[in-house]
Amino acid sequence: MSGDDIEEREGKLPREMTALFGHLEAERTLLDAYKSGRISHAWLIGGPPGIGKATLAFRMARFVLAHPDPRAREVQEATSLALDPAHLVARRIAAQAQGNLLVLERIINEQTGKLYTVIRVDDVRRTVSFFGTTAEGWRVAIVDSVDDLQREGANALLKVLEEPPQRSLLLLISHAPGRELPTIRSRCHRLLLRPLAIDDVVRALSEATGRDASTDPDVRRAAEASEGSVGRALALLDGSALALRERILELFAQLPDPDERGLHALGEAIAGTDPKTLETFMDLVNGWLSARLTDASQGKARMARLAEIWERVNRAAGEVETYNLERKPLVFSVFGALAEAAKD
Repeated sequence: MSGDDIEEREGKLPREMTALFGHLEAERTLLDAYKSGRISHAWLIGGPPGIGKATLAFRMARFVLAHPDPRAREVQEATSLALDPAHLVARRIAAQAQGNLLVLERIINEQTGKLYTVIRVDDVRRTVSFFGTTAEGWRVAIVDSVDDLQREGANALLKVLEEPPQRSLLLLISHAPGRELPTIRSRCHRLLLRPLAIDDVVRALSEATGRDASTDPDVRRAAEASEGSVGRALALLDGSALALRERILELFAQLPDPDERGLHALGEAIAGTDPKTLETFMDLVNGWLSARLTDASQGKARMARLAEIWERVNRAAGEVETYNLERKPLVFSVFGALAEAAKD
């Protein structure tokens, strides 16, 4: 399960979302590339968490698998990647039953009942056999997200990126494309998505949850506080998450010298076993880092430093979640790392 888009806690998953809100220019880029008949075999779709990257990737996958001939009249006349939800391909993808689509994401560890903290390298190696078999039509793989790959997994993915078979399409989602291996970035066409407008977040929330913004003020309130992220807005539909968010943002504003008492209070607020509080904390931390990792004006050395901090804090958070460790020390270690980043 990715941190991107609409998560399982409420509403539809990206594979089930047939509507796209915002990102019309990015959608047109993918459609025009496909119409040309010379589409790049790999795309790195980047941007902050929760803004619709996975939704766009699944939308592209549906269109290509439903219309395998880019020269066909219906493709050349298409003005978007929209596909009728009743179409067989759309229904198969929603049911995870489309044989020529491979989705790589973190899965449930059957022993712990929790998500693995990374995409397992054995799962990544499935791409080799997936693209290596002979089949008619397109084969599409979605990696959601490449941020969850360990180095071994990234190297396994490179084997496919370096020698792509005919009619193969890889859609790689990244919350921080600046931290990906240069060997991956160099083999992909990059497509950067921006945070959504508030009205687009409202519409996406209503589509995902069935809650009407005109009668439910919490929908607009969550959208306004989401910073353009549908995934974050979904989490913020819980009023306590909004209060936690304000506390975290206040500490962000104090970087590189956050108030120690405030850190203690935040540590107490996310203590316990409620997964939503830790999720909200790390979502905002990753959003803070992602905004800096997608800033093209940053120098290479600073980008590498930010990438190292991203990896360090997410590894620490994963260990806290996996082993049910105390969360208060995590708050102090994460803000220590963010202070380093803010001083650079």
